[in-house]
Amino acid sequence: MGLVWRRVRDRFRAASLDTPELDARLLAQQAFGIDAMGLIRRERETAPAEWVEALDALAERRLAGEPVSRIIGEREFWGLKFQLNGATLDPRPETEMLVAEAIRWIEHHPAPYIVDLGTGTGAIAISILDAIPAARGIATDLAAEALTAARHNAERHQVAGRLSFRQGPWWQAVPHTELFDLILSNPPYIASGVIPTLQPEVRLFDPELALDGGFDGLEPYRAIAAQAVRRLKPGGAVVLEIGANQGDPVARIMARAGFSRVEVQKDLAGLDRVVLASHS
Repeated sequence: MGLVWRRVRDRFRAASLDTPELDARLLAQQAFGIDAMGLIRRERETAPAEWVEALDALAERRLAGEPVSRIIGEREFWGLKFQLNGATLDPRPETEMLVAEAIRWIEHHPAPYIVDLGTGTGAIAISILDAIPAARGIATDLAAEALTAARHNAERHQVAGRLSFRQGPWWQAVPHTELFDLILSNPPYIASGVIPTLQPEVRLFDPELALDGGFDGLEPYRAIAAQAVRRLKPGGAVVLEIGANQGDPVARIMARAGFSRVEVQKDLAGLDRVVLASHS
């Protein structure tokens, strides 16, 4: 088996893929129906012909530009595995910074009630509820298909009893009587005109609904900010993921919405990544 998946790795290296060994290992696990330890333990075994054919078929999809996470139908995020489908954004490692900031805030606010607007796979809300057993919340999405994946993921990680799901755009999905300790979102933030220029792995495989932030990439932030202040409990906060160089415009949107304290957090690459807004 080792020779088989390494041959695929070498093909990926020749094609200059970014992570050839990891991609080959993950696709081999999928094709062979075994986990990472199984791939190691069965290194010297001969792979059946049908397994080799299955791996070659998956490798061709990867060489054609399809992301590994789309091929295997799931992505690891915050140490948890999340099912994907055609309506969900593929969760990115940089979004873990939003989760980390939210958990840091929650450390001083026990038993929070949260809302995750535009949840997709549910990765943000589920990761937080998995880490904070006293947390409860609501997750919303415009796409019914995305909510199907999110519900599955909530069941998979045993937080479904503390997380409810609502379909609709932004605040329209949330009853007016609901108030929250923490508002979270990783909304679409790419300007409409930029989408045709994105790398094929994003442009062809992530749903446009989860990418398109309107003419300037800021329309979702305006929609969220419009009701955020009155949807918070006293002492509550908003944590949003933003695109590189969107810190200043999103901070202005939140300030105009009535937040007295707005912070822009940069990621390890020095790029704007998270905005935190509160009244304290």
